[in-house]
Amino acid sequence: MHCLVLRYEAFSSIQETIFLQLIQVYLEIDMPGHTSSIFHFSPELIAANNVQPHWDTVAGEPPSGTMKLNSTAVYDFLDKLWDDVLPRISPYSNLMHTGGDEVNIKAYEFDDTVRSSDPAVIKPLLQRFLDTAHCRIRAAGMTPVVWEEMLLHHNVSLGKDVIVQTWLGSASVVKVVEAGHKVIVGTHTHWYLDCGHGAWLDSSSAADSDYADWCGPRKNWRKIYSLDPLAGIPEHNHHLVLGGEVSLWSEQTDEVNLDVMLWPRTAAAAEVLWSGARDMSQQSEASRRLTEMRDRLVARDVRAEPVRMAWCEMEGGCNQS
Repeated sequence: MHCLVLRYEAFSSIQETIFLQLIQVYLEIDMPGHTSSIFHFSPELIAANNVQPHWDTVAGEPPSGTMKLNSTAVYDFLDKLWDDVLPRISPYSNLMHTGGDEVNIKAYEFDDTVRSSDPAVIKPLLQRFLDTAHCRIRAAGMTPVVWEEMLLHHNVSLGKDVIVQTWLGSASVVKVVEAGHKVIVGTHTHWYLDCGHGAWLDSSSAADSDYADWCGPRKNWRKIYSLDPLAGIPEHNHHLVLGGEVSLWSEQTDEVNLDVMLWPRTAAAAEVLWSGARDMSQQSEASRRLTEMRDRLVARDVRAEPVRMAWCEMEGGCNQS
């Protein structure tokens, strides 16, 4: 479930710019990849399930598994899924995310309906897969959302109404906007909260001797605060940047440490999305606001981590010269 999109549109006047804010809650059902869980009740729908030991040749992380791309049974299953899910969601949200990230085409060598990893074979199958899902979403009065790989890596054609969510960097945001699509910014180098907590995959490789994870180091609140979601976007295309999302994935997160992982770092991104990117010389002002925000969260029994020691607030700050 995605629930931290702060969307803003700018309306300029002679004296000021007014921002309209909206938090949009929407559901993602990631497909065709990241679907190994389906194997447990309908194994005939999934290819390359839990490939071992070399899962990394067919997936971004274990357990591997992707929906078959040319299977009538898969389309029948998805019809039933949309019939059940879309009427439940459409009264509450106008967005529906169909995923599309980290699709490894090597997995389709294990797909008995495809038996190929040739991009020329895979692309039309992905196109049909996405078109079918998005047609159902539009029929429910909703707007489709996909991850950037569908557009930028697999070159699938998207309807002009499709919103693209990015995570691979500011350059991807620029490319999506240049293609004429609205975009949700979620750059992993700044706004991935699960980074920098150490690798969760076991490895004996000497290359992993520093024990880092793939997206380390940890993104502290100042790093989060420094991202400009509009970086590299010409002003006439600013309206295509709907807002952004701070992401927290669950490999090393559960109900015990959720609050600490989320707060108050998420509030730093919220201020950027609420008020626009800030000059980093304003950190001292932001640190005071964030400390106050942390205190309000703690008062509500949210286990938010400290921004800095309390002495800094009581004794006039901890600014470096």
